[in-house]
Amino acid sequence: MIPKENANLSFFEAYFSNFIEGTEFEIEEAVDVVFKGAIPNDRPQDAHDILGTYRVVSDLRDMAKIPKKPDELIKILQRRHYAFMEQRPEKLPGQFKAKGNRAGSSFFVEPELVIGTLEKGFEFYAALETPFSRAVFMMFLISEVHPFADGNGRAARIMMNAELVAGGEQKIIIPIIYRNNYLTALKALTHSSTPAPLIRTLDFAQRYTSAIDWRDFDTARKMLDDTHAFMDSTEAESQGVRLVLPS
Repeated sequence: MIPKENANLSFFEAYFSNFIEGTEFEIEEAVDVVFKGAIPNDRPQDAHDILGTYRVVSDLRDMAKIPKKPDELIKILQRRHYAFMEQRPEKLPGQFKAKGNRAGSSFFVEPELVIGTLEKGFEFYAALETPFSRAVFMMFLISEVHPFADGNGRAARIMMNAELVAGGEQKIIIPIIYRNNYLTALKALTHSSTPAPLIRTLDFAQRYTSAIDWRDFDTARKMLDDTHAFMDSTEAESQGVRLVLPS
């Protein structure tokens, strides 16, 4: 991938991944943060969240590194988490959680079981043959374990896209409008052991990402806008608006 194309895709990858977690900036603000290093005085940590995520996902050499052994999974995961969370020391960047965590009705793995669950999960991961299947599984594994006090969603999506980069496939972005689709599909697998919705959701997201022309920033932004990528997911549902492939 050429540098400009990678920079543009990585910008929106970081922008959307943080937006999902509630770190919301206008595009122009995020551009200033990522490409000009302009950290706003009123939101320095939020800005560093986007900048840190961008630095991780835009480093294709590092993103091409995937684990060959369980201990490598743990080291890579912790290193990447530290890289995008280092400006939030209270969240223990790079360290696994010390207290249990939950999201709504979803309870995650207890702290003392994190390493063992990741190691066991690696056994299933290692048996998968395609980059896409490994990417889906890796994203779900990290999301389900929720190994950190914060930043788990971003870590899961970074590890997912690393599998795709390593396999020579297109990354996956989750636009704002697609947030509810993504989270609903995750919950279906968590609570009902139903993997099909998540596979379909991520397959469409990958095809969508492949259809955007990332070579020019303004062109990519217009294509994203024209396909409803920036629309609030709940508002879109109420109006019957969906994420669509570029025509």
